[in-house]
Amino acid sequence: MTSLAHAAPLSTPPAEATPAQLKRDLHKALLRKRVAALALIAPLAIFLLLTFVVPIAALLMRSVENPEVAATLPHTVAALSKWDRTGVPPDAAYVALAADLNAARESNTAGALARRINADLPGARSVVMKTMRATPLVDADGKPLAESAIKPALIELDEEWGKPEFWQVIAKNGSKYSPYYLLASVDLKQDAFGHVYRADPEQSVYTQIFGRTFWISLVVTLCALAIGYPLAYWLSTMSERRANLFMILVLIPFWTSILVRVAAWIVLLQSEGLVNKALMGLGLTQAPLELLFNRFGVYISMTHILLPFMILPLYSVMKSIPPTYVRAAVSLGSHPFAAFWRVYVPQTFPGIGAGALLVFILALGYYITPALLGGPNEQMVSYYVAYFTNVTINWGMACALGALLFLATLVLYSVYRRFAKTDVSM
Repeated sequence: MTSLAHAAPLSTPPAEATPAQLKRDLHKALLRKRVAALALIAPLAIFLLLTFVVPIAALLMRSVENPEVAATLPHTVAALSKWDRTGVPPDAAYVALAADLNAARESNTAGALARRINADLPGARSVVMKTMRATPLVDADGKPLAESAIKPALIELDEEWGKPEFWQVIAKNGSKYSPYYLLASVDLKQDAFGHVYRADPEQSVYTQIFGRTFWISLVVTLCALAIGYPLAYWLSTMSERRANLFMILVLIPFWTSILVRVAAWIVLLQSEGLVNKALMGLGLTQAPLELLFNRFGVYISMTHILLPFMILPLYSVMKSIPPTYVRAAVSLGSHPFAAFWRVYVPQTFPGIGAGALLVFILALGYYITPALLGGPNEQMVSYYVAYFTNVTINWGMACALGALLFLATLVLYSVYRRFAKTDVSM
């Protein structure tokens, strides 16, 4: 009895979990799974952020940066903040300019300022550099000039300082950020009061360059579609073993360096190349054709290089289309061509859209092929991006052209997504 009295009480069964507790436990389990999934993709996300998002953000930021005047002439910009940009600015602006140019001479930053002002006002570079070398302004005894004497001294040094055009350029570019490069990349300019106007026809070159870039990309896309569609259809009708063999032949150029392929086309298309010799041997031509350093050579080489990007999406879509659909249409009395056009082709629209978008976007950014096979009138936007980056060191203009190409790519992709959604809903 005593042992039974001192025995431990039996444990009571656990109470049933309430719906609220079950909901919290489920939420915690889902949260743990989400955290584990995020941890798995975190390295890839960080890599994409550092190598894709950050450079694009820097490019977009650099395209609207205009820091030369604001950073080199801060006091001058402040003195011109209340100027109405008509007539000659007040004497305080001349005093601030002399002080800023003296500081720029000591810090060796006047070169970038002179180039920037010269872009808006040709000939301004020599004026800025001459004035900078003359600072600090002193009198005959070597003493600093009084503030009231600085304005006449600067105008005497160069009469351009007595004209409002110089000061309007400085005031207009006083902000660290401006649309100057973006406007210039589409042949637009801003006057002293911020009004946008179109540049002179003799200076309007970038709209032609963009038009040429889009036209070449469009022609290359259509050529790749015209060649790639029947080839992809032919591959889709083969057995899997033969299709894999021919697909390797399609991909061999894809795995070859672009420079090697361009060099091969130079050998083939030159005056003494195989193409001209074959045409002359067949009696089709009496003299070698000009196939290099013109638009024709660019079309051929770019189509050859980008053709796999058209064939692969088309082949993947065509392989999933049952051939019984066309046979059923023919058995119901349709003409074979009408059955192919009205039954088979609409089912390949996703592959056509994906391949055309891929080829067009890749063609927009091509640089090596037009540079090596094309002439001066065949260079695309990417050539001028490289020119401003490597030759003139004009990062603002290079980034503005790149930003417009990036914007065009986003617009094309959004249009494709919209049409793709429409096709799916239909």
